[in-house]
Amino acid sequence: MAEPHGAQAPKSTAETPWSVSKLNTSVKGWIERLGYLWVEGQLTQVKTKPNWSYSYLTLRDTQAEASVELIADTRLLTSMSTPLNDGDHVIIHGKPNFFTQRGSFSMKVTEIRHVGVGELLARIEQLRHRLAAEGLFDPQRKRRLPYLPNKVGLITGRGSAAERDVLSVAQDRWPAVRFEVINTAVQGPRTVPEVIAALERLDADPEVDVIIIARGGGSVEDLLPFSEEALQRAVAAARTPVVSAIGHEPDNPVLDNVADLRAATPTDAAKRVVPSMEEELALVAEARARSAAALRAWVERERQGLANVRSRPALANPMGAISQRREEVARDVQRMRREITYFVQQQTSVVSALRAQVSALGPSATLARGYSVVQVLPRDGSGPEVVTSIEQSPPGSQLRIRVGDGSITAAAMGVTQAD
Repeated sequence: MAEPHGAQAPKSTAETPWSVSKLNTSVKGWIERLGYLWVEGQLTQVKTKPNWSYSYLTLRDTQAEASVELIADTRLLTSMSTPLNDGDHVIIHGKPNFFTQRGSFSMKVTEIRHVGVGELLARIEQLRHRLAAEGLFDPQRKRRLPYLPNKVGLITGRGSAAERDVLSVAQDRWPAVRFEVINTAVQGPRTVPEVIAALERLDADPEVDVIIIARGGGSVEDLLPFSEEALQRAVAAARTPVVSAIGHEPDNPVLDNVADLRAATPTDAAKRVVPSMEEELALVAEARARSAAALRAWVERERQGLANVRSRPALANPMGAISQRREEVARDVQRMRREITYFVQQQTSVVSALRAQVSALGPSATLARGYSVVQVLPRDGSGPEVVTSIEQSPPGSQLRIRVGDGSITAAAMGVTQAD
């Protein structure tokens, strides 16, 4: 049991030694007098699982070789906006505990806060989660980079290694590539407004097909401007594809998530934006070689097919079929002429017989046999009329008598009624 505050513990001598239990109980009482404390340090071991009731951590002093074991409710860790990782600089609030059974010391944690870089990372993670919830990281929003850009916009520091890397690598890969370079601050309070202004200027240029934002590596504080919310929203609103080339591979500003493409380094950005002329020429040469080989194979295949067709009996003498058809046409023509001649002769005979029949039955033949046609010429001067009744030719009427070889003009002297 802990000694009362201000009470003096009994002396321990060789004649009256303390038991282990008394020692641990006394130590526990002294430690509990400390109450709840705020302690700063760096996490070196984080042992936690979702199904554990408690998680176990080690907090190390940042200046000396000292550490303390921490015990925290697992729900406390899972409720944090930024997961705890080894190396995080934190401030913890808790109460020291001494376990008398094992003689071990630890702290029961009730609150954990990131500080310094950890606090910056926590704010960055909160912004990352908020922008992700708004859909700014959605892959469907990402625009495809042009295969060969007309002009590349580059936003970077003046005279920086990032600028040299991008320009040299891009020009080595494609000597004719054109750049529109805008130098801005890449560290400090002027970075965000200058980068946004350069981005808007390049986005308004119709010749710029892609924009690279490049910077070399640095600390979390150095790269913090590239995780500012205003810059992320400006990049999301840009119509031109944007490539983020900030820092090195381990660096991960929020701009990497919002940009249309994340490049591990400025050099990698140049390789992703500009194709290699040597590689493209090699691909063209390979494509030409494959096309030529395919064309030669096709010609050879067609030539073999034509040779096979020509070797067939039907094409051994290609004029044979024509000669055969010519003979058939000649026979048909001869047969047709014979049939037509016979038909013409037959029809000629029919016409002659009909002509003879018509001549025998016609008026000329009748007149030639002694018959005549009598016409009366009316006194009113109208045309002659054939006399078919005595009433048409009273005495004194002028008559025309038509015979086989001409006509006779006569006058009616009288009429006699038929018996």
